[in-house]
Amino acid sequence: MLKPDPLRSQEMLERIKGLEGHKRQQLFSKLAQSGVNVARLPILPASETGALPMSYAQQRQWFLWQLEPRSSAYNISSAIRLQGPLDAHVLARSVDHVVARHASLRTVFFEDNGQALQRVLPADSARVVVDNPALGAATPGQAIDQCLAVEAAWVFDLTQGPLMRVRLLNLGPDDHLLVVTVHHIITDGWSMGIMVQELLEYYRADLAGEVADLPALSIQYLDYAQWQRQWLEAGERERQLAYWQRQLAGEQSVLALPLDHVRPAVQSYGGASLDFSVPPALTERLRALAQHQDVSLFMLLLGAFQVLLFRYSGQTDIRVGVPVANRNRLETERLIGFFVNTQVFKADLDGTRGFDSFLQDVRRIAQEAQDHQDLPFEQLVQALHPERSLSHSPLFQVMYNHQQGSAGAGAQVGDLHVQAVPRPQVSSQFDLTLDVSEPVDPGQGLAATFTYATDLFEAASVERLSRHWLNLLHAIVANPAQSLGELPLLDAYEQRELSQGWNTTATVYPLERAVHQLIADQVARTPQAIALQFGEQQLTYRELDQRANQLAHQLISLGVGPEVLVGLAMERSLEMVIGLLAVLKAGGAYVPLDPDYPTERLAYMIEDSAIGLLLSQRRLLAQLPIPAGLATLCLDEPGAEAFPATCPGISLAPENLAYVIYTSGSTGKPKGAGNRHKALTNRLCWMQQAYRLTADDAVLQKTPFSFDVSVWEFFWPLMSGARLVVAAPGDHREPTKLVQLITARQITTLHFVPSMLQVFLQDAQVSQCASLTRIV
Repeated sequence: MLKPDPLRSQEMLERIKGLEGHKRQQLFSKLAQSGVNVARLPILPASETGALPMSYAQQRQWFLWQLEPRSSAYNISSAIRLQGPLDAHVLARSVDHVVARHASLRTVFFEDNGQALQRVLPADSARVVVDNPALGAATPGQAIDQCLAVEAAWVFDLTQGPLMRVRLLNLGPDDHLLVVTVHHIITDGWSMGIMVQELLEYYRADLAGEVADLPALSIQYLDYAQWQRQWLEAGERERQLAYWQRQLAGEQSVLALPLDHVRPAVQSYGGASLDFSVPPALTERLRALAQHQDVSLFMLLLGAFQVLLFRYSGQTDIRVGVPVANRNRLETERLIGFFVNTQVFKADLDGTRGFDSFLQDVRRIAQEAQDHQDLPFEQLVQALHPERSLSHSPLFQVMYNHQQGSAGAGAQVGDLHVQAVPRPQVSSQFDLTLDVSEPVDPGQGLAATFTYATDLFEAASVERLSRHWLNLLHAIVANPAQSLGELPLLDAYEQRELSQGWNTTATVYPLERAVHQLIADQVARTPQAIALQFGEQQLTYRELDQRANQLAHQLISLGVGPEVLVGLAMERSLEMVIGLLAVLKAGGAYVPLDPDYPTERLAYMIEDSAIGLLLSQRRLLAQLPIPAGLATLCLDEPGAEAFPATCPGISLAPENLAYVIYTSGSTGKPKGAGNRHKALTNRLCWMQQAYRLTADDAVLQKTPFSFDVSVWEFFWPLMSGARLVVAAPGDHREPTKLVQLITARQITTLHFVPSMLQVFLQDAQVSQCASLTRIV
């Protein structure tokens, strides 16, 4: 004979039911301390009337809504097409019945003295709006797309309600679209299925003059929310939290997937989706492998997804969010409300380990997670206190969702045919979500969807990701023991493209032409365009060419020609650019001598290079170690004007030197490294092919000309028709002055070493540099 359960005796239940919330919690704590499993207690209706605390999940939704009250990122909707005779009045009454049955659909939210509370409103009817197709919609399909887009973007006020919106769109005779949109704070995916099922049952029963065949609800979501809080705070929270703190210990790193766009400072939640499928034959092999490995299909596919993220990111600590229905109590199975919880599955991956071995870790972690699935995600975030950022979600940025699908054949309600309508995805709560649905028909393949943040990814990248996941699944079933680092992601075409196509990089550049000749071609194309700016001074392409030609003739008269090295010891100025170009036009090769270098270093470089001429500025001559017999020419003094402005036309070979730049000498004495004209032409033509400067661009020259980066800063814009802007001496060290110059001259392109880029980005005014499009 079975003994009565004291926890479920009517007397005990009545006593508990009569207790106020805080006293119930005290009782639960005492029972738990006595070894009683409080989870076995039935959930009872809350004794309080009026406002009650939100559930933990609702509190997080409330927090997110307060941050962005105009966001529609947390809307959930269901759309069904109703074909056949429809009684809109009966449908409206059916909606009213569903709203009356589920108090969550009549709940609004507010704060009082800093406490997040909820209140249930009277069972007012939800209005069904009957519309004609939107103007300009030529087909029912276009009308459906427009309607779904409008409803998905609807903004709810959580303090006012109703937080459910129902729209009936008239597509034509006996053809309608019903769209139900609800804020996530009062519903979840499971609940939306219940809502549609009950709506159709009420409609069927009303038409037939019957009472809807639905089981009575013993509790409402509000009651569950209070029970959950009391149960967890009676000691269960600490037990489950201790597990997750051990499991998720360590640094909470953001998953570094390769992005198409820079992550914005604040998530916009803009999203899109890509639907694809796993072929039936592969699906069957995956099921067989799961059975052989004694794991569920969910575990196998999650493990494969974690391997994909490992291979894409290079990170060994992979954390993926996994939603769980969280309806472990019989009382909650038919309730509409926000029950779904999120768990974080952490995987430690090693490229040398076999997939089958790794899969057993996934199995163990999944089973442990199931035993600790009740801790609200919000509580976990608070306990782990990861670094908060508006740019990404905490604890994980990628989600995996595994569901049992439906047959998708539609339903019949009287003479009305009901068919689910797929909804376009216009928002994404995470960087990336993979949804996988198992079909009811075992002969069908898995249905999958990648939902992605459009702030971060392009559609082509996500399509490639889906292919690689499928390739990985093929490789896993072919050889489950293969190491994680060797499982192939690429298909045969990609492997061939990688090994052959991308290695075919031969490109024909005009190597027979020197860079100064390519600049002369640009002069002929845009003679009146601004070529060079320094401070308040500027030169057109024609003016720059003429002054460089005059100086080149003067240099030739002083003995400059092919393979003759000419030193330049100058500060940044118009004269520096004219001097560099003139040396090339004269056939010589320039040697940059930074006036800021120590005297001993400059003396060594002048002696070692054996320059035949030194170009400088009058104010600098006294500080330069100029040996006896070395001719000098000051470019800030008159002299070149007497020479012709026409091109000297010096004949050069591609092998002739263009410049010699000395190394830092950090490991000994500086060494001169020469570069030839054909190499310089090759580099700058490649840069133009890769980055495509146009006449609308402005390039900032700020690198000291004794560094090789300065070479492209000087010549690349001039051979491409862009504007060369030269920074004042010393300004390259001051981020504030650089910001001022960038904004004043609308700079689009510049160079930074990583360390200086970090300093630059920390400047308070850097956001004003809206013209910047390239940092090379």
